Amino acid sequence: MNKRIITFGEIMLRLKSPGFERFFQTPRFEATFGGGEANVAVSLANYGLEAAFVTALPANAIGDACIAELNYHGVDTSLIARTGDRVGGYFLEAGTNQRPSIVVYDRAGSSIATAKSGTFDWENIFADRNWFHVTGITPAISESAAELTLEAVKQAKAMGITISCDYNYRGKLWKWGQPAEKIMREIVTYVDIGIANEEDCQKSLGITVESSKKTDIQVQSGELDLGHYEALAKKVFEVFPNLKKQAITLRESYSADHNGWAACLYNGSDFIVSRRYEIYNILDRVGGGDAFAGGLIYGLINEMDDEKALNFAAAASCLKHAISGDFNRVKVKEIENLLKGDVSGRVQR
Repeated sequence: MNKRIITFGEIMLRLKSPGFERFFQTPRFEATFGGGEANVAVSLANYGLEAAFVTALPANAIGDACIAELNYHGVDTSLIARTGDRVGGYFLEAGTNQRPSIVVYDRAGSSIATAKSGTFDWENIFADRNWFHVTGITPAISESAAELTLEAVKQAKAMGITISCDYNYRGKLWKWGQPAEKIMREIVTYVDIGIANEEDCQKSLGITVESSKKTDIQVQSGELDLGHYEALAKKVFEVFPNLKKQAITLRESYSADHNGWAACLYNGSDFIVSRRYEIYNILDRVGGGDAFAGGLIYGLINEMDDEKALNFAAAASCLKHAISGDFNRVKVKEIENLLKGDVSGRVQR
């Protein structure tokens, strides 16, 4: 099977305070690159697939450095449009214990935010490709970015390409005049594989269900109300009959550096729940959802059954929590070792 994937969105300059320091506690930042759709492309390239990332970047030294970093990870950057004036960015302060992480965006006027219809030749971009991945982040950036996302999914659907979408709700970005629900509901009508957490379903799509328990996460037992998530996945299917699968990640956030982690998937007949991981001493959870999306795409495009693909995705994301930066710098073998039960973290000699 052809295993050539396109992802589309914004890659940003990531400026993080060192370690777990507050912003400007010391006058330094760690400068790397990251962004939801680029993170997925890097994961897939690390797994040995042909992954191309489509975006707009300025023709300057920062844009050049960004492309060089993507190329280092094996991502095809030949379809990137060199246009616009600036690379978007975000500042990150990593939380620990009861202090949460903080993200401050600096994306206004970025190259992808100002790119217009016609910037990308989607028919040519999708030639000989069989998977397209987008998120709810790009449409939140600007009206023109939303129009480009819709333009892209329409063309991909017309060409028979499988489309996955992580509904990713970003409340700090939806400021350009339209609510997330109005835009995302139209985009998702073209999607085959939906990926989300509960908040994404609620705020990106406006879909909620009543929980059978007082809270979805039972603090003392640490148990999730799985029936609630099954009902949610089925309701998403009812609203979007075009979907073939709906995956929902299940995060139990006890503190900034201690999470329970699992995921579930509904395929129209079966409701499947992955293995659950207890993750302590989280190094960096940013990009964890993208690591899950990349793992799920890898599993499905390699024709794993739904249970295996879901477990591969959950394990890939689990490992990401131990890696600094947006990118999930792991290989298939490392994920497979975790799936086999290698959770000791012992030195490999």
